[in-house]
Amino acid sequence: MRFVEEVVVEEFLPTVRSMLAEELRDRGLTQREVADALGISQSAVSKYAHGDVATNDRVADDRRVRETVERVAAGLASGDVSRVAALVELEVLVRRLEAGDLLADLHETAMPELADAEYDFAVHDPDSRLRDRERARSSLRRGLRTLTAASGFAGLIPNVGSNLAECVPDAADIEDVAAVPGRVFDVKGTATVPGDPEFGVSEHVAGVLLSARAAGVDARAAVNVRYDPDLVAALADAGVDAVEFEPRDGSETRRASNASGERGDAERSKASMRTESERGRAQRDRDSEREAERPVSGASRKQSDPGAGETDADTADDPVRAALAGRDLGDADVVAVYQTGGVGVEPVLYVLGPDAPTVARVVRDALL
Repeated sequence: MRFVEEVVVEEFLPTVRSMLAEELRDRGLTQREVADALGISQSAVSKYAHGDVATNDRVADDRRVRETVERVAAGLASGDVSRVAALVELEVLVRRLEAGDLLADLHETAMPELADAEYDFAVHDPDSRLRDRERARSSLRRGLRTLTAASGFAGLIPNVGSNLAECVPDAADIEDVAAVPGRVFDVKGTATVPGDPEFGVSEHVAGVLLSARAAGVDARAAVNVRYDPDLVAALADAGVDAVEFEPRDGSETRRASNASGERGDAERSKASMRTESERGRAQRDRDSEREAERPVSGASRKQSDPGAGETDADTADDPVRAALAGRDLGDADVVAVYQTGGVGVEPVLYVLGPDAPTVARVVRDALL
């Protein structure tokens, strides 16, 4: 594994320093003056001058790099540009070349897996959805460690299993929600996680999370545990409001194709970021979840303006959203929803919060 910062340090920086050293010497600066201007030792300047430092031809041949080096060198030589100003100029250039440009290409050359990944966005874009997705998965792993390390958590797992889910900031459907494939089960008193978090593998917990977000709850993570009135009371003692909703006997959580008509077929196709085998496994997991527990949520997307464009039928079709709509939850970071069961539906309690580690800590500290 190689970070883009390593590419900057090992390939970009030596090349630019070598170019600057040469430019400054050509402008009449002594070796000591060059060393002072660049903040390096005289022996380092000597190595650059004699070609003893490996450089990258792609960096050296880039027009923007050459122009920046010439401009910075001229300013340093004349005294018009300070070392701080020179640093800022080069930092701006680095950020520019990282954003899907030269440094991003060098990074992908060093890590071919990045170039081969089936993503329609750049890893080096600061607003990249890939970064959001990887951060969500990383957050989930931390939350799962908290839960599985907590003594007694296995006893909170319902018969249908638990799942911990977290979505990206602009989640629109279940493909934007990561969770544990196959769910977390109690195996002989141990909470067992069968695989690494993936996106689109849990329609039920993901649906509850998306429903809550559609109702205006500012949550990005959710976990389901068994329902017990004592657990609801324990959450209340910890300052967590719990809202009851009515389970419904019906079809699977509505997908984005039904609830988010604004997404075209092409964009939905791009949103699917797993191989065919992963798709098959995810579908099997969803099929298993449908058999194990009748879903209770009908939401498939978050609304940035809850209530905008929604109809009574939309809310009525979504019991979680209906229960939360209009509720004054204050500035609570963590909320809970629960249903007490029905025909073919196991009673379940859901804890929702800003991220998976926070939700996991609430479960650990308040319920165990």
